[in-house]
Amino acid sequence: MLMDAEQDLAWRITRLLGNERLKCGSVNPFSTPRRLALIISGIAAAQTDVTEQVTGPSAAVAYKDGRPTPAAHAFAKKAGVDVTRLEKVATAKGEYLTARVTKKGRSAAEILTENLPKELSSIYWPKSMYWRKPHERFVRPVRWLVAMLDGDTIPLEFDGIWAGKTSRGHRMLSHGEVTIPRAGAAYVDALRAAKVLGRVEREQQIRKALDAATRTIPVAQWREDKSLLDTVVNLTEFPSVILGGFDRQFLALPEEVLVTVMRDHQKYFALEDADGKLLPHFLAVLNTDGDRDGLIRHGNERVLRARFSDAKFFWETDQKRSLLERVELLRHVTFQKDLGTYYEKTRRVQRLCSWLSEIIKQSGIPVRAGVIHKAACLAKTDLTTELVKEFTELQGIVGGLYARAQKLDSTLPEATRFAIADAIYDQYRPESTEDDVPRSMEGAVLSIGDKADTIAGMFALGLVPSGSKDPFALRRQANGIVKVIAEKKLPLRLTELMRDARAGYQGSEAEKKFVDDEKFVESVRIFFRERLEFYLKDVRGYEYDVVKAVLAADAEDVVDVLARAEAVKQVLHMPEFLAIGAACKRIRNILRQAEEKGIAPTARFELLPDSAHEEKNLAAYIEAKGPRVEVLRKKQEYRDALMLLSTAREPVDAFFDKVMVMVEDGRVRANRLALLRTLLREFSTIADFSEIVTEGKA
Repeated sequence: MLMDAEQDLAWRITRLLGNERLKCGSVNPFSTPRRLALIISGIAAAQTDVTEQVTGPSAAVAYKDGRPTPAAHAFAKKAGVDVTRLEKVATAKGEYLTARVTKKGRSAAEILTENLPKELSSIYWPKSMYWRKPHERFVRPVRWLVAMLDGDTIPLEFDGIWAGKTSRGHRMLSHGEVTIPRAGAAYVDALRAAKVLGRVEREQQIRKALDAATRTIPVAQWREDKSLLDTVVNLTEFPSVILGGFDRQFLALPEEVLVTVMRDHQKYFALEDADGKLLPHFLAVLNTDGDRDGLIRHGNERVLRARFSDAKFFWETDQKRSLLERVELLRHVTFQKDLGTYYEKTRRVQRLCSWLSEIIKQSGIPVRAGVIHKAACLAKTDLTTELVKEFTELQGIVGGLYARAQKLDSTLPEATRFAIADAIYDQYRPESTEDDVPRSMEGAVLSIGDKADTIAGMFALGLVPSGSKDPFALRRQANGIVKVIAEKKLPLRLTELMRDARAGYQGSEAEKKFVDDEKFVESVRIFFRERLEFYLKDVRGYEYDVVKAVLAADAEDVVDVLARAEAVKQVLHMPEFLAIGAACKRIRNILRQAEEKGIAPTARFELLPDSAHEEKNLAAYIEAKGPRVEVLRKKQEYRDALMLLSTAREPVDAFFDKVMVMVEDGRVRANRLALLRTLLREFSTIADFSEIVTEGKA
């Protein structure tokens, strides 16, 4: 929560200063588990004065016989000026009185005193507490408050606490209150003296301590874990590190289980040798200056031993029942209250994956449908195991480990069993845009099928993500589908995939609660277009106008969209395409204006006796080049197709220089509109060039 709140507070205060015309310099957050702070440099002492021209009553009402009326006096009083200083201005409605009013800027202290409490109470927290005043909420009870401009206290109150110059240091390593002499660097220095470090210093101190502790074990290295490092940085104010150990017998357990216990449950860093194999040691980060007597180390070792013993017991207990025997148990595990059990989901995913396998196989990509079918059958069985009940974050992974450890079927070759195990292990990948996709094609198909079934069911029920609300993580799962299709280069169209996934619910009880098919298709189409746009921009780094241009042509085939985006990116700098982009915008505007006026193009362009020379040249160009562009487009040789289209610049420019489209003759006008419509269609099969931003690129 801390990092998000830190960014939220910085955004709110920066916005407040901007709205209030208070210039400022750098904005530096300073947060620990006990405090959330901003240090802002160069805040202006006061707003600049603003002179405005205020309009009053009409001159006819304000003056009678050359003398100001009560209306003029009332306006002058309201504006704060003498009636003799009122001016007359001519407007479209006649003469009106105006007054120049200078609004004196308020002081920064006054503005901050008034507005800071509101901004503090508006910080978003996933969970908040209410107390004292009903309208004030915060993540935890507020114990102290420091608000200063230079050396002066800002006299504000929040949650019953008045701001002062007094903070508090480390809970155990400092004593008493800490007086802040001045805002800025003095705040950081005062807290550092009280054993409270900033985020960057804490991370540096933790890294150095991890390295130092690791050097005491020959050939050891601590396993880098950015997420865990961020967590322990946010859990400490003055960190140190201790080295602990555990019994080697626990190394017989899978590494995934050991690391999960250490990282997710205990916040420990794992140690490994030069080959990446786990060592029987761990590193724990403390929020104190050390463990001189070894008591903390002993306590951590004892807790870890108990957790590992539990994991060992659960592992051994689970082996008494095979994954195949657990399939029937899924009848008693609810997937979603309206969508049935995991047993029903298993059957749907099996059918969907069989269909996807056939599509992929027909495109020439090798895939083992039998492996996928078996993996889909066993994919959710680990939800019934004791190990997953205890360590829920290991679902899928445990299933893969058990499938590798158990025989499953005596007739299965070991290589096939391992392929099934790998697909089960990878079924939830990718869990984020940074995560890897499944290793095998079979794992990729299972991952897509599982996610598509979930999204289809939720959307069919009308449970569509909105705003920041996405309780079923459907955006994350859709991002995963897009990434897997893109990186595995699969011939799957998104809306067709979701239609097939929805078809799996046909005849079920859930179907009685579904929205109509048309609404479903439109909602998933918009949803996946947004996810594909996110992938192209935020993951692959394409410019927003390139993304919009290629998605306007087609947003269903992910692999094809990527190929077109890359081709457009390669040619976008060329002057010919900037000119074509401008021409496409012009064509769209002409066609739109014609439609608004009820003017329709002819069905197709024809050469008329009074057709202009440039008009005939452009038509001839389209007729000659259009089929060649279409051949290249079908072969997905998009760069060559675009280079061929770039030769259209000369006939297009000549047409617009010499030919008037919206002429009086209705037949000629409709014919020329048909020509433009045909031209736009030719240009837009790969990308809609009217979406390309041309300003500043020439």
